[in-house]
Amino acid sequence: MALPVPEREPVDYRSMAELLKDQVPGLSVEEAFDMFSAVAPKGWRVELIEGEIHVTPPANGEHEEIVSEVTDQVVQRRKEQRIRSYTGIGLFMPGASVSGKVEPDIVLAPKGSFDDQAEYHDPSAVLLVAEVTSRSTAGNDRVKKIRGYARAGIPVYLLIDRESEEAVVCTEPSGEDYGAKAAYKLGEVVPLPDPLGFDLDTGRF
Repeated sequence: MALPVPEREPVDYRSMAELLKDQVPGLSVEEAFDMFSAVAPKGWRVELIEGEIHVTPPANGEHEEIVSEVTDQVVQRRKEQRIRSYTGIGLFMPGASVSGKVEPDIVLAPKGSFDDQAEYHDPSAVLLVAEVTSRSTAGNDRVKKIRGYARAGIPVYLLIDRESEEAVVCTEPSGEDYGAKAAYKLGEVVPLPDPLGFDLDTGRF
């Protein structure tokens, strides 16, 4: 279904998602999600979190610098264990909500964990997911994604909260939350638990 788009004006994909749901009889949230995933411009992120479609514009430079720095530190320290840092990997977590399809900022997993043709992957091999907050996504990162990642049993969730200037390491997933959370001020060294077992220097962000 083609929707009219005003010329030379930014497209409000969030409003369009609601329009699709209201105007197309019988269109499920999953179907609307698939449609928006197919037409979203390059660099935009489309996620299905707790039954709601979230469309996020490309991140700013500071966000990407932090993501790159975390990735670089992982590569430097974990070559011998063949742990890879992935960006742009989709995770399929139906147990995390009615339907869950998310794209974390960073996914750490053993090399070869996502060596298939799937667009969204089983999260069972994931060792850590990390999210770097942006104004448009901070609420999801602090609340909904904690619930989703815990339900999926992901061992470590690293939340790098730019607004509160903290890095929060969440471990021991149980039910809808993590049993242990340790907060560090950005600029400090953040110890990551086994099987990662190395310190993340947030002073380099």
